[in-house]
Amino acid sequence: QVQLVESGGGLVQTGGSLRLSCAASRSIVSINAMGWYRQAPGQQRELVATIRSDGYTDYVDSVKGRFTISRDNAKNTVYLQMNSLKPEDTAVYYCNVVGERTRVTAWGYNYWGQGTQVTVSS
Repeated sequence: QVQLVESGGGLVQTGGSLRLSCAASRSIVSINAMGWYRQAPGQQRELVATIRSDGYTDYVDSVKGRFTISRDNAKNTVYLQMNSLKPEDTAVYYCNVVGERTRVTAWGYNYWGQGTQVTVSS
């Protein structure tokens, strides 16, 4: 049974920082694109950061220059360093394979972890 365990969330003031971690119970070395998603109340889940196996990274415009995604394949872990946090960053953050078809291939079904809550107070 696959597991993705996200951690590192919490309550922080505007301008603060958090570092999220995502530990996978299976190897991610063969997975090309891993990403961090977030879902705010009443909103759809959105992909905010992607990292490919060749080190290429991409970010949604709203987090560019503030968030940094990284991965450690040896530890089956993906990280998200979040700086200069804003109230609009408040959401539940999830990590996962990018792309539903690839997720199903990787995990056997469209699996999602529990996520970690990030709350930024103004």
